[in-house]
Amino acid sequence: MSFEKLRPKVEEIINAEGASTDLRLQEICELLKAEIQYYTWVGFYFKNGDKNELKLGPYAGEPTDHTIIPFGKGICGQVAVSNKNFVVPDVSAQDNYIACSIHVKAEIVVPLFKNGENIGQIDIDSNVPDPFTEQDERFLEFVNEKVAEIL
Repeated sequence: MSFEKLRPKVEEIINAEGASTDLRLQEICELLKAEIQYYTWVGFYFKNGDKNELKLGPYAGEPTDHTIIPFGKGICGQVAVSNKNFVVPDVSAQDNYIACSIHVKAEIVVPLFKNGENIGQIDIDSNVPDPFTEQDERFLEFVNEKVAEIL
């Protein structure tokens, strides 16, 4: 399914009154993993209170041991510090990469801002080498803008 066709589906999930925030985030993860062929793992990480670390939120894909990630560590931890999108076409070429699965070939992490503050991120792993484009970045920025509305 194209990103343009997914946008209204994301909005529909976000606007589902009566559903908890976690349920809506879970449904977004499941939608993206199901509809975008090269998205193998989709999850949200959020700043863990006042600590300089991220805590795993809702996700779709294989379970991960990485439920807490210190700022600066791995791709997610680096995005927590840089406040910028990070596209990794080949995870094996990254020195500061936390391996979640031997099958992961690429990763994209896009920060999630609320009132100008980086409060979390969406993290996507792919078992396909170098699949992410600028369209993925723009779409995931859109997803995060919508998610910020319910946080």
